[in-house]
Formats: sequence, C-alpha cells, structure tokens
Amino acid sequence: MAMNNQLLAVVQHIESERGVSREIVLTAIEQAISQAARKNQSVTNDLRVAIDRKDLSLHVYDTLVVSDEETGPGFISSARAVRFNHGNPVQEGDAIEIEMPASRLGRIAAQTSRQMIMQKIREAERTNTFAEYKDRVGDIVSGTVSAVSHRDTYVTVGKTEMILPGKERIPTEDYQVGDTIRAIILRVDPEAKGPNVILSRASGKFVEALFRLEVSEIADGIVEIMGVSRDPGYRAKLAVRTANENVDPVGACVGQRGSRVRSIVNELSGEKIDIVRWNEDIRQYVAQALAPAKLESIEVDPAQPNTVHIVAAADQYSLAIGKRGQNVRLATKLTGWHVEVKKSMATASFEDQKAEAIKELAEMFSVSTAVATQMADAGYLTVDGIAEEDEASFIAATGLDEVAAKGIYAAAKAVAELTSQNKE
Repeated sequence: MAMNNQLLAVVQHIESERGVSREIVLTAIEQAISQAARKNQSVTNDLRVAIDRKDLSLHVYDTLVVSDEETGPGFISSARAVRFNHGNPVQEGDAIEIEMPASRLGRIAAQTSRQMIMQKIREAERTNTFAEYKDRVGDIVSGTVSAVSHRDTYVTVGKTEMILPGKERIPTEDYQVGDTIRAIILRVDPEAKGPNVILSRASGKFVEALFRLEVSEIADGIVEIMGVSRDPGYRAKLAVRTANENVDPVGACVGQRGSRVRSIVNELSGEKIDIVRWNEDIRQYVAQALAPAKLESIEVDPAQPNTVHIVAAADQYSLAIGKRGQNVRLATKLTGWHVEVKKSMATASFEDQKAEAIKELAEMFSVSTAVATQMADAGYLTVDGIAEEDEASFIAATGLDEVAAKGIYAAAKAVAELTSQNKE
C-alpha cells in the first residue's frame, strides 16, 4: 500500500525544514502508527508497521495464533492460515505474521498517529540539537529573531530555534522579529520543555568571547583574560595580563585608536568597557580596577579575609564609588575581594567629617542614626572621645536614656582598652 500524500508531505517537510534525517522520520512514523494502532481491539500487541525505504509504501503486519476455529481477535483459523502461509501446512497453536490492510487501523488510530509522529519528531529533533551543540557552549552564534514572548526572545540559527531568556538579555535592548543578533551559547539543556539551546548577551562570558574574536593576541594565547565583571548594558570591567614583555595587554585590547574595543562597545549597544591590567599584588590590582579614580591609600584588612580598605580624597570619592556604587561593585566582583571605600577626612569639610563620625558610631554601637547624632552633637565623634570622658558627664552631655547611655559608655571603654592592648 502506498504511503498517503499527507504522510509523504510530513516526511519531506521535516527532512528539509527541520534538518531531521529521513531515517529518523520514517522510524518515528512506524513507531507512532504501531502504538496508535494497538489501541484498536481488533489487533494484537505484536502489530508491526514497516515503511519501504525505496518507494515509501506502508505495510502493516500482525501476528496471529492458529486455531481450529477463529475465536476472536488474535486468532486465525487453520484454513485461512494456510492461505496466508503460502499454502504451507500449519498446526494449531502456531503463530504466523500476516499483512493486513492499513484501513483496518481505523480513523482514530490515524489521527492519534499524527500526534505521536510529531511528538517523536520533536524528540528526535531535540536529540539532534543536543548532539550538535553540546560541545559548542561558549561559542558565539548569529541568528534571526523569530518571535518575542514577554521578555524571552526566540532566535533561529540555521534550522535550530534557540532561546534568549529575558534575564540573559541586555536590559537596554529591544528586539523585533526579523532582527539579526549575536549571542553566546550559554548552555544546552536536553530536559528543557522549549528550545534547549540557551543563549546569552548579558553574561560576562559573552564579553570574553567577543574579545577573543576581536583581539588576535587573546585568540593566540599571548594575552590572557583574568576576569570579567559586568553590569549588562551599562559598564563592564575586563582584567588582562601577558607574560610577553613586548606586549601591552591593555593596548592590545584597546587597539589602534580604540578600534578593537570600539567594535565590541558597538556590539554591546554602547556599554562602557574598562580594561584593567591584572596584578598579583592585590593593592595594585584594586587600584587598577577602581581607575580612573586616584586613591590616597589601600590597606589589606588583617582581620577580615579578602577585604581591602580604600581612602579616597573628597574630590575622588564619587569617582571611586561610581554612580549608584557601580564602580566599586564591579571592582569587588572583578578582583574577588571586598572593597570598602571611605572619604579622606584630611580635606573633608566639618559637615562631612561629622556625617562620617555619625555613621561609624551607629555601626560601632548598633544604635540608630538619631542616637549617634545626639552623641556627635554633644561633641563625641570617636570611641576614644567617649572613653576619655567620665560616665556621668557623658550621660548628662548627650541627654540619652540612662540605661542606653551606660551601655554605650561601657562598650566604648571596652573597645578603647582592647585597642590599647593591641597597640602594646
């Protein structure tokens, strides 16, 4: 029996449009029709469907048991069995396979088989996609936007549909169907319900991959990327180093007249990129990461692991911190060290010094800003200043609740004494 035109069209469409091989399609159709047909009570569970690989004709076979009399589904009389067995003798209890008309499968089986076929084709397609892309994680691909659903963007690369999730988009970008975009393959998920190739433009790895494409020294291993921190769409920091004394790693990434980094900035829709020279001395590394701010001092905290304390002049403080703390936040992520920046009090106004003192008092004694302000207004700006006063005078001057004031005073005394012992 020849395959009907509808199934033939399915085979041709999937083979050409989805990139699934004809053998996989035909096997899926055979399995789907077999499973659907077994729901028909007039056939057995041994029913088999075969499609001729040359002419695509469809053949249906069922295995029946020979009996003296046909007693129902799954059995065949001896007389009929001889005819189907090409005239060869049969015995009661023998099992023989006979070809049956496909029309006996019924309309319900045909409709169900179509659903199963598409399901199996999708499974085969996903298997093919996983096999093709599982070793390409980290590669940049270029594709066309095929759909936008809420924040998720669907991108067709070749014959494969991939997804750029909302959280992996650059927040400042909007996409329309038909747009061409580049993104990095972030991961390949064989268990995903939708497209199983996940893309990203927001990952730091996308920035790394762009520099590998644009900077030949990185691609050749002369310059090494040591880290990337990113606020997607706004700013990124890239740390680089080289063992070759004749190569400037920062200059190589910037390119002649900024050509290389400008190309990457354009790809990232104007995102600013700071290229930082990596240094094994954490103080030098942090200073580079906070550039262009000029710092007065950088000290490694002996008590807190991976913490550095920075002092910046009043006119450099905002630059070091960055808008909404962006610069110091990206420097912290890039270096892997917690970076604390304070304003230098040497050139700060009295108001700035007082505000800083209030903040430190509130943190030191775990009190509210209002309580710390009362102490500062009374002239107590430091722990030593409190400890050097007698308790009664401190309580009277601040006007604080007596119980709270005594607690603060006792804590100040203890801290001052501990500090004195450490100095000795």
